[in-house]
Amino acid sequence: MKKFYLIWIMAVMLLGHLPAASAQETNKAIQDKVKSLEIAYISKELNLSPDEAQKFWPVYNKYSREIELLIQDRKQRMKVNKQQTRTDRTADDAMDAELGYERKMLDIRTRYKEEFKKVIPPRKVTDFFRSEREFRTMMIRQLKERKENRNMRRQRQ
Repeated sequence: MKKFYLIWIMAVMLLGHLPAASAQETNKAIQDKVKSLEIAYISKELNLSPDEAQKFWPVYNKYSREIELLIQDRKQRMKVNKQQTRTDRTADDAMDAELGYERKMLDIRTRYKEEFKKVIPPRKVTDFFRSEREFRTMMIRQLKERKENRNMRRQRQ
């Protein structure tokens, strides 16, 4: 539990001290900082030996790139869908595309579960997927809290 709060505090500190820059630079800076926090969190949770770490991180990097590409593709598709006129046909197509996204995400995770098991014990593979979920949940909660705080400050003004 201490680890969770330590990472949480690091996230708040890093996200709160981003330099003022263009929106695109800020987005990239945020993504880089979040990725660094995620790697730190996963490192602490897995407690990899040097040999395990040497084998794990290259597989993780490939896994992470595939996930990021899939997410980017989904975001792009969602932008296009928002610009289309909503009809039953486009709604049905959007639902099929979303299910396809979820299927591809599951396929990637299933494939990499086997890849990870080649380089670390199954117990640590399970810990990896759990810690990945925990980190994502923690970051979503942090973003929601920040948004609520901004809204409360605006209401007071």
